[in-house]
Amino acid sequence: AYPWLSGEILGLVACSAVVWAFFALRLLKAAEPLISLDVLGNPIVLAGTLSMFLLQAANIGASVYLPVYLQSVVGLSVSQSGTAMLGLLLGTVAGATFSGRMIPRFVHYKRIGMIGVSLAIVCVGVLSAIAEHASLLEVLILTTLTGLGSGTTFPVATVSVQNAVDRAHLGVATGVLTFLRTLGGALGVAILGAVALGYGLPLSSEGDATRIELSSALPFVMIFLATGITLVLALIVLALMPEKELRGRDEHAAPVLAE
Repeated sequence: AYPWLSGEILGLVACSAVVWAFFALRLLKAAEPLISLDVLGNPIVLAGTLSMFLLQAANIGASVYLPVYLQSVVGLSVSQSGTAMLGLLLGTVAGATFSGRMIPRFVHYKRIGMIGVSLAIVCVGVLSAIAEHASLLEVLILTTLTGLGSGTTFPVATVSVQNAVDRAHLGVATGVLTFLRTLGGALGVAILGAVALGYGLPLSSEGDATRIELSSALPFVMIFLATGITLVLALIVLALMPEKELRGRDEHAAPVLAE
């Protein structure tokens, strides 16, 4: 591993910036670009896709390293750590289902996602604070609530983006959202991997090697902390996202429960 300010890392950052610059130039000149800059120019689409990018980076990144934490710190086996991941996964599904059903009943539907992300931030923060001595029950409760909270944002962002564009650009907007969400997940794993390696987590393929070589839970504390910071950024972007009244509200729509 190289220091962050080493020539190798700075060179890679510079190369990445050049590639992204050429990519942006190509998008500007292409007749049908991979990512429509016209669609991204819509503030709702921009904020919605960016919030999904950050949220997916946090979710996927944390879900990759959570089983390692469960094995090396909590002391579970490989199969047990996989089973323990069900809390996070089922919580995410439950949160998304609840949010999707509640969105038509709220005028300010964005608040559903904001409350959910706030819950996820608190839970990840608590997990970071107690990571070194957390019990399995505590981890299960916190990860389930984290999934429940973060899951509420997926329908909110998707509906907001699709509602912000006309029908002619609906497919393009959805494609941009999906692409950046996938990209966020990939980058999240890479960034948290850099954090893990930087704080001494041996990402070994040997079954029990990680548990033997790991002297403290500090790498996981920093991983959870980085996840929490990413969720905070997602919350800020979501809070700044403009709201637009949902299309299709009529006399047959579900009654509004709250503004």
